[in-house]
Amino acid sequence: MTINWQSLGFHYTEPDYIIRAAYHGKWQNGGLVGTWDEPYATDDKTIRLHVSATCLQYGQEAFEGLKAFRGIDGKIRIFRWQENAKRMQHSARALKMAPPPTELFGKAILLALRKNLAFVPPYETGATLYFRPLLIGTTPRLGVGPGRDFELIIIPTPIGPYYEKGFSCTSFIVNRHVDRAAPLGTGQYKVGGNYAASFRATEAAHLQGFDCLFTDAKTHKYIDECSAANFIGIRCQEAEVNGSEPMVEYLTPRSRAILPSITNDSLMTLARDRGMKVTRRRIRVDELSQLKEAAACGTACVISPIDKVIDADKNTIYTFGNKPGKYCTMLYNDLQDIQYGRTEDKYGWCEVIDNC
Repeated sequence: MTINWQSLGFHYTEPDYIIRAAYHGKWQNGGLVGTWDEPYATDDKTIRLHVSATCLQYGQEAFEGLKAFRGIDGKIRIFRWQENAKRMQHSARALKMAPPPTELFGKAILLALRKNLAFVPPYETGATLYFRPLLIGTTPRLGVGPGRDFELIIIPTPIGPYYEKGFSCTSFIVNRHVDRAAPLGTGQYKVGGNYAASFRATEAAHLQGFDCLFTDAKTHKYIDECSAANFIGIRCQEAEVNGSEPMVEYLTPRSRAILPSITNDSLMTLARDRGMKVTRRRIRVDELSQLKEAAACGTACVISPIDKVIDADKNTIYTFGNKPGKYCTMLYNDLQDIQYGRTEDKYGWCEVIDNC
C-alpha cells in the first residue's frame, strides 16, 4: 500500500493489524474478579458482539489516544503511553469496567507498533502513527448494570494534522445552550458518551465555520473545553522594571468536568521551564479580553491557536491575531522537539524503540 504522507489528515487508514485482549470476570462481594488474556494481533478489523452487550446497551466504553513519532535519528518514540494507561484505568473504574493493567496496555501498544511498522510515517512528513485504545463491555445484559466481560482493542492508524491547515489559527463560538458534561458527571473520563453529547453543538458550529467553546454546565460563566480539547490562555503583565521582560502566565481551566489532558500537562511543564507562571483555575469567558493568546490543546491537535472567539449571547468578539502567537509557537516547538528527538527528553516522556 502506498501512502501519501503529506496529504494525510486526521482520518482512518486501514492498518495491517489491530491488537485485541479479552477479560473474563465475575462480580463477587461487590468487586470484579477475573483475568486478562494475552494481547494478540489480528488482521480482522471487525468485532462479533452480542446485541445486548453492555457497551451497546448502556455505553460501557472508554477510549484513549496516543502517538508514535519517527525521530530525526530514525528511531521511533512513543509519547507518554504510561499516562494513557493510567487515564484509561481511571475511566474504567468510573464505569465499573476492568482496568487494563499498565504492563498489558504497554505490551499491546508495542505489539501494535511492531505489527504495523510500514505505517509509521517518515520524519519531516508532519504525520505520526496514532493509537486508539478502545475498552468495551461485551457481556450480554438486559437489566441495567455493569458487565463482567471486557475487551481491549488497539487500533493503529497513520494520521496527519487534526486541523486541515495544521499549526494555524482556528475560530471558536461560545455555546451556552448545550452542556458537554456535568461537574459530577463523566467529563473527567474519556468515554464516548461525552463526545456524542457534544455533537449537536459542535456540528452546528462547524456549519457556521467555527469550532465550539463550551461553558460550565452549572453557571455558563466559565470556560469548560474547546470542542474536544483543553483550553489554554496566555496572559502577559507589564514588567515592574522598565525594559525587563513581562511576566507571562499560562492559564488553563480547573474543573471536574474537564478531561485531564496529557498534552496540557506536558505543556504546563514546558511553560514552567520557560519561566512562565502556570495557573489552573476557573476562567470566566469575559477574561478572554485579558489574554494575549489563546489555544486548544490535545493529543490530536497538539496546540491549535485561536484567532477569535465569538460570544453571540453577549454580542462580543475576542480577537488574538490571525497567526499563531509567540508563546503558543514556542511551546508547540518545544513539545515537538522532544517528540521527534530533536532535543533532550529530560523528563523521560518518550519510550524510544531502537530496533524498528
